[in-house]
Amino acid sequence: MATTNKVKTIGVLTSGGDAPGMNAAIRAAVRRGLQKGVQMKGILKGYDGLMNEEIIDMTARDVSDTIERGGTILYTARCAEMRTLEGQKRAADVCRKHGIDGLVVIGGDGSFAGAQKLAALGINTVGVPGTIDLDIACTEYTIGFDTAVNTAMEAIDKVRDTSTSHERCSIIEVMGRNAGYIALWCGIANGAEDILLPEKYDYDEQKIINNIIENRRKGKKHHIIVNAEGIGHSTSMARRIEAATGIETRATILGHMQRGGSPTCKDRVYASIMGAYAVDLLLEGKTDRVVAYKNGEYVDYDIDEALSMTKTLPEYQWRSQELFLITIRNKKISRNRLFLASSLFRCSAHQQLVQWTNFEWYNSGNKNVSADGIERQNKKTGGT
Repeated sequence: MATTNKVKTIGVLTSGGDAPGMNAAIRAAVRRGLQKGVQMKGILKGYDGLMNEEIIDMTARDVSDTIERGGTILYTARCAEMRTLEGQKRAADVCRKHGIDGLVVIGGDGSFAGAQKLAALGINTVGVPGTIDLDIACTEYTIGFDTAVNTAMEAIDKVRDTSTSHERCSIIEVMGRNAGYIALWCGIANGAEDILLPEKYDYDEQKIINNIIENRRKGKKHHIIVNAEGIGHSTSMARRIEAATGIETRATILGHMQRGGSPTCKDRVYASIMGAYAVDLLLEGKTDRVVAYKNGEYVDYDIDEALSMTKTLPEYQWRSQELFLITIRNKKISRNRLFLASSLFRCSAHQQLVQWTNFEWYNSGNKNVSADGIERQNKKTGGT
């Protein structure tokens, strides 16, 4: 859809969850607009601030020394009223009142839906993908993902250090809503033993328990499980795993730290290009568009098309991660073997040594022994 009038004033807002790199996009949009002779306005607190007319003029100085800062200098909020026709009309009226004839919306799918409604009411809009979740279907990159995944990766490295020291199992829950991209990337980058993704998880905890026991039998000193937010319940999962294996199991939920921090070089550069590109689209007379990164190029899509797309985990990435995991997912463990392993980890140091000998004896070929036979072997070596 093309605009009918030349855009003279462009507003910029951030909506929904914040993401590192949003300030780089704001800075680029403001400076690009000023360079082209357009008046630039900042809208505070997303659509909620737009309806409440929290609107400020923006100069080049206002965005100085912001590219390295996390969060968003325009603040952000979620706005339920924007989902109603009354709220949408009110937002469009405020834009007209303040002379805003072009709007750059930085956010996720929900923010784009608001931009779509404003475009239908005559406000020229362009969306810029800003979310750490990487769940916007039309683009291979979203502002904030790179910083968030690096933040999570570094945190998981630290958890693994202490997990190894105490010979624990650790479940680390990362953000991403119903998308498993942060979990998948961290699982591969951190060398996790199990990765739980909303798109793929079958909720069979017994497979995880089997994997933990087998890896401990092989001498593994820790067991890292990266769990996606879309699965959640990490604390209760940790309790169940500890009860089943006898291995101390801790849950760590990284939470909103993944949204904070100074953006990486990639997030600063990509966000800057996307912010400038959004302004260029408006000045070219385009509206109802979404900026995207696809096949190494910055492109744009009709917002209706963008919102109708679906996104799935890249199959090769998902299949490849299984090559990096120490796993026995396709290996069935007998009930006696699981009992031996579970009881081993509940024993004293002396008993562990004795039962470990028996465990190895059992695994070395004595597979068909009865429970009585196992008990006799324990008594022979002084085990329990």
